[in-house]
Amino acid sequence: MLALSAGYVAGLQVLVRAHLAGTSPVLLEGRFTPASFVAATRGMTAGPRYGSLVPAQLATLLDAAEDREVREALASYDALLLGGQALPPALRERAADLGARVVRTYGSSETAGGCVYDGVPLDGVRVASVDGELRIAGPTLADGYLGDPVLTARTFVADAAGDRWYRTGDAGEAGEGRVAVTGRVDNVIVSGGVNVSLDRVERAVRTVAGLEGAVVVAVPDERWGQGSAIVAALPGGSADSAPADSAPADSAAGLLAAARERVAAEVGAEARPARIVPVEALPLLSSGKPDRRAIAAIVEAG
Repeated sequence: MLALSAGYVAGLQVLVRAHLAGTSPVLLEGRFTPASFVAATRGMTAGPRYGSLVPAQLATLLDAAEDREVREALASYDALLLGGQALPPALRERAADLGARVVRTYGSSETAGGCVYDGVPLDGVRVASVDGELRIAGPTLADGYLGDPVLTARTFVADAAGDRWYRTGDAGEAGEGRVAVTGRVDNVIVSGGVNVSLDRVERAVRTVAGLEGAVVVAVPDERWGQGSAIVAALPGGSADSAPADSAPADSAAGLLAAARERVAAEVGAEARPARIVPVEALPLLSSGKPDRRAIAAIVEAG
């Protein structure tokens, strides 16, 4: 099923896989909703069923899983490939509880899409961590960037043996045949003289029930120079920020308190988010990923 724009490599790969399998993909018509997902699933013929989604789309389906048709549609796929952004463990667990078979993928346009499945590189693909940055080699690499030889030379580098490697810009580890992505090398703030990875903070925040789809952005901090804020879609949300104090666990302030505790335990006390910004809905890109620029603008305006 094609539920992603074919203008993105993940959507294009759905078309490629369907062609190689000698079949035609079912197109999800219109905006992605639980109803359109169910309708597209019904249009699939007998045989193996596969689809590609981003985590935000999966979250939309799980939030509607009280509907029996949505549950049955989710569980009918042999595999749902999830990529494009980090997959929160809590989201994957919710999907598994409903019988959905989720496969986490990692890759980019430069690698012709996902080339690491559930932490394991595909045949012929090699992944290494160099100074904390993940690099990828293998037959799936692009030749470079059209009309930009400088960027090509900076991003695709050769080792001593002459093998080409793609510098992903992602921080992570690659050992014993498994790959673990920890965030972006450049998504780091300096808070009180300490380097803090906002990707690690966001990953910890998303393990808190009620904040599975939250986004963490950098904010100025008068005392520490830089800090972070959580932006989350909450019932009755508004752009007014809530401070960290004692409050009911399901309130904005209660969720912030739980998130600060989790971040302190998993990342460090200096990485704790300063505030939470509830919104009615998170702005999304056409790919289904959070629109981080728009989200940062909401925080700045608030």
